[in-house]
Amino acid sequence: MNEEEPQITQVPNVKSEVLAFVWETIKVVVISLAIILPIRYYLVQPFFVKGASMEPSFEDGDYLLVNEISYRFSAPERGDVVIFRYPLEPSQFFIKRIIGLPDETVEIKDNTVTIYNEDKPEGFVLDENYLASGQTTLGNFVTKIDDNEYFVLGDNRFQSSDSRRWGMVNKSFITGKAFLRPWPFTRVSRVRPVYY
Repeated sequence: MNEEEPQITQVPNVKSEVLAFVWETIKVVVISLAIILPIRYYLVQPFFVKGASMEPSFEDGDYLLVNEISYRFSAPERGDVVIFRYPLEPSQFFIKRIIGLPDETVEIKDNTVTIYNEDKPEGFVLDENYLASGQTTLGNFVTKIDDNEYFVLGDNRFQSSDSRRWGMVNKSFITGKAFLRPWPFTRVSRVRPVYY
């Protein structure tokens, strides 16, 4: 009769398994942060719309993703919806639409916005088809935009604090351009530029 060799089973080392799990978790977190943080702080940033100044295009509570890198390679364009630091209180962020570009003159008169620039020295009236019917642009003034500055207006002209009140926005204050509305789900959409 053959005697069987005694079997030895190794008791799992709980301490080493816990340490291995912790180490793997740390690696996953570090790798995730290495990927997510640059995207979050240098490429895309989320913002919530607060207030009615951009209705009907954007409503209070809309969640927007903002492209922070495109303006490092190209200048903001007329019609872009931008997030920027409020010039009078830089800790606050505003959302508006770019209307006037550097070295242009903006005239608001008789509820219309007219732009004068090098290409159109006689001026042209903006076709603002994104405004709700019945919206008018109140004001009666002419202003010259300096280099590196932008004239911005809210789409809801009756409820917007914008360049008509506090002046231009320097390019250095612009955080980025809104490119996607992922929330609310019923209004998920890409933010399309307006071409004039």
